[in-house]
Amino acid sequence: MIDPITLSVIQNGLQQVCNEMDLAFCRAAFSPVISEAMDRSDGIYARDDGALIAQGELGLPVFVGTMQDSARAVIERLRANGWHAEPGDVFIVNDPYLGGTHLMDVRFVKPFFYHGRLWAWLANTGHWPDIGGMVPGGFSANATEVEQEGLRLPPVKLYKKGVLDPEILSIILSNIRIADQRVGDIKAQAAALDTGEKRLTVLLDRYGADTVDAAIAELRARAAQQMRAHIARIPDGVYEGHAMVDSDGVVDAPLDIRLKVTKTGDNDLHFDFAGSSPPCRGPMNSVIATTRSSVYLAVKHIFPEVPINAGTFEPLKVADPEGTFLYAKYPRPVSGCAAEVSQRIAEAVFNALVKAIPEDLFAAPAGTSGNLAIGGHDPARDRSYVMYVISGGGYGGNPASDGISNGCSTIGISKTTPIEVMEQYYPVLFEEYSLHEGSGGAGAQRGGFGVNW
Repeated sequence: MIDPITLSVIQNGLQQVCNEMDLAFCRAAFSPVISEAMDRSDGIYARDDGALIAQGELGLPVFVGTMQDSARAVIERLRANGWHAEPGDVFIVNDPYLGGTHLMDVRFVKPFFYHGRLWAWLANTGHWPDIGGMVPGGFSANATEVEQEGLRLPPVKLYKKGVLDPEILSIILSNIRIADQRVGDIKAQAAALDTGEKRLTVLLDRYGADTVDAAIAELRARAAQQMRAHIARIPDGVYEGHAMVDSDGVVDAPLDIRLKVTKTGDNDLHFDFAGSSPPCRGPMNSVIATTRSSVYLAVKHIFPEVPINAGTFEPLKVADPEGTFLYAKYPRPVSGCAAEVSQRIAEAVFNALVKAIPEDLFAAPAGTSGNLAIGGHDPARDRSYVMYVISGGGYGGNPASDGISNGCSTIGISKTTPIEVMEQYYPVLFEEYSLHEGSGGAGAQRGGFGVNW
């Protein structure tokens, strides 16, 4: 048994490793969407199956589930091909069908060795402002296949024994816009993993690998137990939730998200999206990793005090929604899955569980995450640019307080890049960016305000 004080110190030590990776990444990144808007995440994952050990507090919640699936994809690719990871290797992957979101969210996965033994995997995600494709920024509302959205990368070694592979790098840079800035983001992303490697080594040197392993197992068991304790307050039964996406961008018809949440006596929650719309032509399909992660983050919104690790998700059973637009398979386009569809999945979860535990829920947040990408040529600087902006909206009120004004979407804690930074980087001039007073509606606890810009 590990004494409570040691367990708490190790838990916070693992969290601090991830937080330092977050900070190293955002301070070194070239792209404002990473450095200012914080559209990224860092974490530690189990050596055998990629299960989440700890994740930075400054990263987007939607990456909570998807990054462990990406780590698992790298592990499975190694085993299937008989490859071996070595110290200094860094894998790059953005394939949405292998535990990803959309193509712009690029993952780095690095094996962490301690005393010559593979002990864990370090991984991070950064939203690259451009990954190629038919439009700058990757968000093409008219895309009907994933190739139109950008360059799709399977797990490949971008760094080999600590050395950046110039051939892999040249392939990537030859297929994206503003390649010189992406080099800066690549090096920042790798540097963040180096920071994690150093800090995790210090933690293991202090407590020993066996003690930290035991603490991780205990923390995972406790997180599952804590989540089940919350679920136990939900009466047994089936609760239905519904949400909609206006259209897929190609076909002018709504997409239905129909959810049945079943609470069983073993204090598990079962999520079934089988009644949802079939796969769509446009880019509003969701890959399964994003669908699962949207459920996880929605439940975490309801029970925020449960710590995040793989144990948190064990009582949450999401059935594979085969035959629906929430289980996209190649070559379905998916650029809208993380930015839009994930929010509607979370809304369906809220709409279902409010019928069971209304005191723990809140009104729905803003309907979109306000992603805007603009690209072209800046004549004043004689260079190309791609500007990516995240805009906030109003959160719904709750029984205790008003909703948050200008909050990011349900899927994240990202923020709008400061107007001054965007005007400095890009050939744009903002006449106004302000709260939309009165947009939250009436009530003792009104909704939050959106923004004008």
